[in-house]
Amino acid sequence: MKYKAIIFDLFGTLVDNYSVQGYNRLLTDMASALELPGKDFSKLWRDTTYERGIGTFKTTEESIRYICNILEVSVSDEKMRKCEQIRIESIRKALTPKNGAIEILKGLRGLGYKIGLITNCSADVPLFWKNTEFSHFFDVTIFSASVGLKKPDSQIYNLACEQLGVEPDTCLYIGDGDSNELSGASQFGMDAVMIRDPNEIDPYHLVEINWNGRIIESFMEIMDLI
Repeated sequence: MKYKAIIFDLFGTLVDNYSVQGYNRLLTDMASALELPGKDFSKLWRDTTYERGIGTFKTTEESIRYICNILEVSVSDEKMRKCEQIRIESIRKALTPKNGAIEILKGLRGLGYKIGLITNCSADVPLFWKNTEFSHFFDVTIFSASVGLKKPDSQIYNLACEQLGVEPDTCLYIGDGDSNELSGASQFGMDAVMIRDPNEIDPYHLVEINWNGRIIESFMEIMDLI
């Protein structure tokens, strides 16, 4: 076998990205539930993306309350619960597998590959993970908010390799390229490949994606790589 492990990104890879319009609408809805100015709330939510990603905020409520404190506003428990629920429901919906995602995981599992996940995410994602269709396919799951590390930090790739019991050069990393994850994986010694859905419309990305390496457009093309 050319590889011992296949490691996947989550958002934009196994599940759909938010669209720019969809993400803006989510933040507007959250601000509306709190009866706060949408522009102010949206800016602070985006400005605290890093903190959510490394687990500084242990819950959705903590993240929301931090923003309210910065804005020097007090919100009722009812408004807080409403805002929190909007965010939670968006996460649950976002964790719906893309077409073909479960099939490729089944196929790789059947061929004997170890399967890993490395995702930059807030603390609410791992809470719902066990209830998704994905949960039982992975040998190792690395959630940034749980380990206090984010891609492209080399330590997060090293952690995945250690837990999988493999060397970096025996790993195939598959991701959409956000957060410079592909260059991070490649620099760590993994074989990194971008998966780009040609039908994806206006995806929300944290950074501009620049990748000169291999690109595939469907999960089934992974079989050609291994």
